[in-house]
Amino acid sequence: MLVVERVSKAYRKNSFFSKEKQQIVKNVSFTCKHSECLGIIGESGSGKSTLGRLIAGIEKPDHGIIQFDGRDVSDKTVRADQISVVFQDYTSSLNPYYTVEQAMMEPLNLQNDLLSEKQRKLDSLLIQVGLNTTYRTKYPHELSGGEVQRVCIARAISTQPQYIVLDEAVSSLDVSVQTQVLDLLKELKENYGTSYLFITHDIQAAAYLCDRIIIFKEGQIEEIVRTEHLKYVQSDYAKSLLKKHITF
Repeated sequence: MLVVERVSKAYRKNSFFSKEKQQIVKNVSFTCKHSECLGIIGESGSGKSTLGRLIAGIEKPDHGIIQFDGRDVSDKTVRADQISVVFQDYTSSLNPYYTVEQAMMEPLNLQNDLLSEKQRKLDSLLIQVGLNTTYRTKYPHELSGGEVQRVCIARAISTQPQYIVLDEAVSSLDVSVQTQVLDLLKELKENYGTSYLFITHDIQAAAYLCDRIIIFKEGQIEEIVRTEHLKYVQSDYAKSLLKKHITF
């Protein structure tokens, strides 16, 4: 289980030398069970992406703890095979000078499998995300946005992590491609029992994919609700946010 307990994060305002700080994440606590998809929704600037970076171990919280199965995610050995990340900016997620094969072999080469086994796994991963093996030799500029994001997802699941942090991972894609990727994530969840932290401003996408949803406002948790109970949210902010973006 992933445990986030009393986590806070602030950054210096305007410049590194400024003494004044802005609190971005404020005393946040929640858990995410194995095989659960937990959505984190909020408006731009709410701090949800900062929270995602903290959970992924990319940054460290100023206060509080983030643990995976009782071990701190700041430990690289905890993150290595257990937590993967897929970012919104898929154009910078892959080295432009690497072929799809080279990009996907990076995480696979960290494992002790024989080369032939890694090659078979690479082909299997491409097929699972809806790409055929001819994509091995393609470069990122030869792919559509949806295809690049599929490669990023294939990389993310290549080590069969327990958790994948998806930070606005479908928001830059066309609606039809979004649906394909969301269906793919559902299928992978069923096949691998993977848990997702699905960070997004797209409430419709979160409702489609997630088991529970955290409504985030100004660095704090406003409300946590099971997806099937979204229409019964209690806070005025949550009601207003849902009214803007979703119809029941």
